[in-house]
Amino acid sequence: MRSRIVGTGSYLPARVLTNTELSRTVDTTDAWIRTRTGIRERRIAAPAEATSDLALHAARNALDMAGIAPADVDLIIVATTTPDMVFPSTAAILQGKLGAAGGAAFDLQAVCSGFVYALAVADRMVAGGMARNALVVGAEIYSRILDWNDRGTCVLFGDGAGAVVLEPSQVPGIVSAHLHADGRHANLLCVPGTLADGAVSGSPYVHMDGSAVFKFAVRVLADSAHEALVENGLEPSAIDWLIPHQANIRIIDATAKKLGVPPEKVVVTVDRHANTSAASIPLALDEAVRDGRIVAGHRVLLLGVGGGFTWGSVLVNW
Repeated sequence: MRSRIVGTGSYLPARVLTNTELSRTVDTTDAWIRTRTGIRERRIAAPAEATSDLALHAARNALDMAGIAPADVDLIIVATTTPDMVFPSTAAILQGKLGAAGGAAFDLQAVCSGFVYALAVADRMVAGGMARNALVVGAEIYSRILDWNDRGTCVLFGDGAGAVVLEPSQVPGIVSAHLHADGRHANLLCVPGTLADGAVSGSPYVHMDGSAVFKFAVRVLADSAHEALVENGLEPSAIDWLIPHQANIRIIDATAKKLGVPPEKVVVTVDRHANTSAASIPLALDEAVRDGRIVAGHRVLLLGVGGGFTWGSVLVNW
């Protein structure tokens, strides 16, 4: 038994924060941001919105497409770096809001690789008979862990959520998954603050070594893609759609070029969403499914890389 994706969904907060608006409060310009990142705008969650709220909207959209009732969901995995609270898990909170009580529910923390990791875990649980209808969500509110005076980080991120629904299948939809991590590079991209004795110790904001992250990301994304292709005996030309983590257009372009994948086969949303961490891949996937780019019979390669450092790929038959 294998698993396949039968529904996708997404949600973006209503507030749009453009580069021009951001330049009124930060020492930056629209041209500076677009040239270096490809980002034009990003979404910002409302003060009353929690990560589980964003996840709820995306989950309902995915379940509607799949034709599955919330009560029939017996596994929920939420990939997030920005949970509602220390505990319980955002997945458990989402389960309560969704009305899907009874099945397993837990969060998975692999930063921007979180969705790829969570999809791989859910696939194995469905294939192994531990779950039948699995809901996998990537949801983030990065706007709350950014120093809005630091133009090196605050211009890069946005808020949003994306989701998929998996069900058992005799024909593999999730063809293979390849996950990696190297904790020696933890300090390149992190939020180093900790909560103790009722106070935050250290910085509660995103810290990033931009140059080092760029070089590392391009290398491991390409390596992970090659790993998936070699294992399945495929050439890059066999991939119909490449959906990499949406962090920076230069990373996306460099990765595609290294793989020999033409730009017209790469799904790009970073210009409108910015980097939504674990939400970026499912947001891009849902957009490409709903606008008709991804259709039955297509091969889709998902590539994630994030703090940790973590990285991985999932090859999907649509």
